[in-house]
Amino acid sequence: MEYFVTGATGLIGTHTVRQLVDEGHDVTALTRSRPNASHLPDEVRVVEGDITDKESMREPMDGADGVFHIAAWFYVGPGPREEETAERINVEGTRNVLELMDELDVPKGVYTSTVGVYPATGDRTVDESVDPDCPTFGVYFRTKWEAHFDVAKPMMADGLPLVIVQPGTVYGPHDKLTGSARSAFRDYLQGELPMVPRKMRISYDYAPDAARAHVSAMENGRPGEEYIVASEPRTMGELFGCAEEITGISAPPTAPDWLFSGLATVMRGVERITTPPEGLEAELLEFFAGRQYLVDNSKAKRELGIEHRPLKEGLREYLAWEIDQLGMETEVERPEAHRPDADGMKPQSSG
Repeated sequence: MEYFVTGATGLIGTHTVRQLVDEGHDVTALTRSRPNASHLPDEVRVVEGDITDKESMREPMDGADGVFHIAAWFYVGPGPREEETAERINVEGTRNVLELMDELDVPKGVYTSTVGVYPATGDRTVDESVDPDCPTFGVYFRTKWEAHFDVAKPMMADGLPLVIVQPGTVYGPHDKLTGSARSAFRDYLQGELPMVPRKMRISYDYAPDAARAHVSAMENGRPGEEYIVASEPRTMGELFGCAEEITGISAPPTAPDWLFSGLATVMRGVERITTPPEGLEAELLEFFAGRQYLVDNSKAKRELGIEHRPLKEGLREYLAWEIDQLGMETEVERPEAHRPDADGMKPQSSG
């Protein structure tokens, strides 16, 4: 099969491309800059283009048996400063990809949404039957909601053979540093993460597992359907507590919701005057203030056969890789069979 992949050089895209190649498929990877794709397998056809430029994708998408639309603008923190960019990439870029897929009669597509399209659920667990209002918090979450419910779902209702998958927070090798979970993990490893929220709960999905869910959605997902492919939601205290067991590096203390809410209020005032340091933006602090995304992935387990390795196993593999990138001397036992660079991944240099 021949697959066209947007976001092919990002975290989920990199692992999805690797798995497709390992299964013997032909892959065309879209990138805005060819050097960004240097870590992809040699078998991949790399083409330069941009989802915001519809015509740049026409020739490389033509003749594809399937499209994976994974590319997105993802930042929580600087969102209010980048609202126009987020709209252009997440909403209009998605419209371009899906319209072109329709024009070229591509037999099937998989679109990467997020569990963040649901407003923070409190103690209520949600599944794909929920028709949520647009989140009022966070530029990323709002624009992904618009792409999901104002662009993708209406086109699916009109017959576009598309499957939507919704992962949680994805971590793993080949993450980009700025604005991602990787920033927090690297700060933790270097003893520079001062505290984490006590109550916030969200799914933390290991990138190869998220990629496998994408491949399974292409192979087994029913067009017109949505699938929550996120793992079991956890607190950040649980996440870094597990990391401490693996590395011996102390987990950061947890802090109450009101502290993050209060800091967010202060930083909103600061942002009227100047740009705050990364990690102290009001949008990010508000996100940390007790938000919970409790989701039910039983449909994806039943129809796609998704599986998530135990949290400790995924973290052990990822943290060992990250420690290598940082040049640290901390030793983490890592099973050879599951080493991230043992499945064909080329190691990345730090920095």
